[in-house]
Amino acid sequence: MAATKDKMGRPIVVVTGVGVVTSLGAGKADNWAKLTAGESGIHTITRFPTEGMKTRIAGSVDFLGTPECTAALSEQLADLAAEEAIAESGIGTPGDFPGPLFLAVPPIEMEWSQRLDVGARSGSNDIVTYADLLRVSDEFPAYHGRFLFGSVADHIAERFGTRGSPISLSTACASGASAIQLGVEAIRRGETDAALCVGTDGSVNPEAVIRFSLLSALSTSNDNPQKAARPFSKNRDGFIMAEGAGALVLESYDAAKARGARILGVVEGCGEKTDAFHRTRSSPDGKPIIACIKNALEDAGLTADDIDYVNAHGTSTPENDKMEYLGCSTVFGERMAKLPISSNKSMIGHTLSAAGAIEAVFTVLTLQEQRMPPTINYDLPDPAIPLDVVPNSARDARLKHAISNSFGFGGQNVSLVVGVEPV
Repeated sequence: MAATKDKMGRPIVVVTGVGVVTSLGAGKADNWAKLTAGESGIHTITRFPTEGMKTRIAGSVDFLGTPECTAALSEQLADLAAEEAIAESGIGTPGDFPGPLFLAVPPIEMEWSQRLDVGARSGSNDIVTYADLLRVSDEFPAYHGRFLFGSVADHIAERFGTRGSPISLSTACASGASAIQLGVEAIRRGETDAALCVGTDGSVNPEAVIRFSLLSALSTSNDNPQKAARPFSKNRDGFIMAEGAGALVLESYDAAKARGARILGVVEGCGEKTDAFHRTRSSPDGKPIIACIKNALEDAGLTADDIDYVNAHGTSTPENDKMEYLGCSTVFGERMAKLPISSNKSMIGHTLSAAGAIEAVFTVLTLQEQRMPPTINYDLPDPAIPLDVVPNSARDARLKHAISNSFGFGGQNVSLVVGVEPV
């Protein structure tokens, strides 16, 4: 019988259900089929006018209708992913999930349409003052509820009946991985036998696109959207904003086996490191990324030689890809030249707050299927980044342990080590 405690005497944390929504479609079956086929969900933006914008492409989720706002779409995406994950796990009963919710969401704020609505109702023909807003505030109770940071988590918790106060977090591009880490730690501490961990983001709106454009972070390869995301390539020119959600049901190994659950994978280790070097740039010495990966390996009780595959953060920005190479090559040494690595973002774009959760789902599926998704558009390798970037076509391999990296703005770094079911 397999051990139910890890090398440090903590409960082993397993994955018993996953759910995912991206620009490729809804559900893990559709997403995995398209991902391993090398299909791209990146397309020209049609949700709003883009005339005059430098970037006019995104991996937006358009098959759910026109969103009211980012918060509403983020909630809808989270709902779909969580429903799939819970159904696959077979845990609890409908509306009664036996554990807490950890939800990664984008920053919640009123958007242009809502601001203009409030301004118009104020009746001011000049500058809208705070006094004007207070005077008409009673007309907007729905806005007040919708644009509270915890509103999405509150609705998801109510829908699925999770236990305790739902936890909302937003740690830039590492948010989804951070939500998983919180779930792992809660189970390890013995606070719960199960946790619902979700990352969601529906942020493709005019203001967000303009903000990232002003940072020179987005690709401007508008003429051929499906070729625009080029992680680790010499001609990469920025990331592609995208939307989606990923959800994982985590359980202690003991609890999962006791109820006869199917084990999809094990979250073996979590590592984080925050550097606060710059609001958007990575620390040039790479130390935070290096420490993050090393912390994850140490937490998993593994060495660098145990890792068979890297699911890269791989944003397709000139600096981030370079820094990820620096970090990985320092940790894995000479092995890095032959250690398979790929970036899902080449096909789905960068799903921001959801990325860590979505890519954790794909890492679990990679180990399940023993098949590594490709990095598409890898036609012009960057000689300064000598990696085994699974190029353009999926690759089968014998895999036991994988690491999924999430390196966010502001030095928010999280790495997750995922493994197959213990024997």
